[in-house]
Amino acid sequence: MPALSFIVSMSVYMLLLYLFLEFTREKQGFYKWFFILALLTIPLWFLNLHSWFRWAKSISVLIPICFVSFVRIANDGSKKDFLPSLKKKWPLWILYVVLMLNIAEATKTDFELGNYFNAIAGVILCITIPLPTKHWRIAKNDGKRNFGELIADLPLAWCLLYVTWNACFVYAENTSYIASSICILIIPEIWMLSKKRTDLWLMGRIYTLALHILIRSSYDIFTPLMDSTNWFNASVLNIWGIVNCVLHVAYLGYWFFKLRNKDYVIKHSAQNYELQGA
Repeated sequence: MPALSFIVSMSVYMLLLYLFLEFTREKQGFYKWFFILALLTIPLWFLNLHSWFRWAKSISVLIPICFVSFVRIANDGSKKDFLPSLKKKWPLWILYVVLMLNIAEATKTDFELGNYFNAIAGVILCITIPLPTKHWRIAKNDGKRNFGELIADLPLAWCLLYVTWNACFVYAENTSYIASSICILIIPEIWMLSKKRTDLWLMGRIYTLALHILIRSSYDIFTPLMDSTNWFNASVLNIWGIVNCVLHVAYLGYWFFKLRNKDYVIKHSAQNYELQGA
């Protein structure tokens, strides 16, 4: 496939994804009904999904995204009596578990494919996800910038490591889709930087992934438009996995040191407070 075909098709797809993020951020009616109606495409999945991983991926992405929509509506401040139970912390724990399970699904497949170094990187990503207790929330609608946004204070380094880990996984699992996967991995980065809001990365990621999975589950338009099968190279995959593993291990060390240092500061402050009180 000529390079120009990739440039045009990937550019058009990325523009579509960017506009999709804008609509799902601001238009409540759009992001609520779009994914509910999308579930009506399930009969088409039987024609296009041919492995347990594809079924697990479709179900674990498209059903939770409907849940995300209702959590956002319940917390945007426009409807005080709408599903009050969704205003509590437990929905954020559900989303945290869904994120971890999606990484775990791919990590399991990496192990099965022998892509061990990248699989180790996936395990580290699961370990270092910030907990929802302090780092996740739904922003209320202030009439100007916030639209019931799903906010997650994920470190920029974690987001970038996720991108290179996920791209390597797709490269190993099905290289023919790596071109389209690059699109859905890059756009959340571009979107959050254009908003100057790194805390929007997770919302950008889950919505672009959901649209991508919906399209792939219903009808494969990516093979004729962006078939990147010929991009595969075993040496590239091996080196990529090793580099990912090294970067993720380094991040794990940084994360552990920062966590330990934080615990030390808290403990030290508490001891000083007790001494002052005495």
